[in-house]
Amino acid sequence: MNSFIKGFAALGIALGAAHAVQAAEYPLVKPVEQDWSFAGPFGTYERSQLQRGLKVYREGCAACHGLERVSFRTLEALGYSEAQVRALAAEYEVEDGPDSSGEMFTRPAIPSDHFPSPFPNAAAAAAANNGAAPPDLSLIAKARAVERGFPTFVFDIFTQYAESGPDYIYSLLTGYQDAPEGYNQQPGTYYNPHFIAGTSLSMPDPISDGQITYDDGAPETQDQYAHDVAAFLMWTAEPHLEARKRMGFNVMIFLVLFGGLVYLTKRKVWGGVDH
Repeated sequence: MNSFIKGFAALGIALGAAHAVQAAEYPLVKPVEQDWSFAGPFGTYERSQLQRGLKVYREGCAACHGLERVSFRTLEALGYSEAQVRALAAEYEVEDGPDSSGEMFTRPAIPSDHFPSPFPNAAAAAAANNGAAPPDLSLIAKARAVERGFPTFVFDIFTQYAESGPDYIYSLLTGYQDAPEGYNQQPGTYYNPHFIAGTSLSMPDPISDGQITYDDGAPETQDQYAHDVAAFLMWTAEPHLEARKRMGFNVMIFLVLFGGLVYLTKRKVWGGVDH
């Protein structure tokens, strides 16, 4: 029994060491910083880009990834009319019930519904995707923000850099490549040095040039698709970003004025008092 435990422990150490050596030889590549309309203290979302990003999600990502925390009615913030949102929601089927017989049933979605998951449960999602359940994308732009490390994060405080998530999504979607010679790639995985949990993942390259048709004349390239869907997923993760920035700006103005009034009051009250 002891020899079995020792052998099992030795195997674990050997596998861990092999993984560590490979991780050191093929390190994670940091996300490529992009120019985003919503970056900085005065940044705003570009509605046309968000609409294109929604299209990329629906045609390139929705078959595997859900958007369960996003309701259809919030899409009006992207510039769609109420009628357009209602028509888009009706393209989806959602489970409802129970009915008068106690049975669950499906019906066309309405604006108050959320985007349905493409799979009934996590086990079904994993079974259909080589054992790896695709994550929900509602908050992915925040959940996958890559750490910047010292001293970069110190400067981020002053530049207000908060786009690590969309930078990562863009870099991941455009970062697929052939594995380098000597790389021990697991069967059913795809090499991508930007992948945050390693250098290969179960998801194949989901988008390619010309795959999705845009209605506004934007370039139909992988680079543009990745940029647009990353911006859209930033919006799903932080739909109130613009309001937050406006509030922050107003608060800063208030603090400056309030500080000035406090200083003038102090001068008025204590100006003639000997110290």
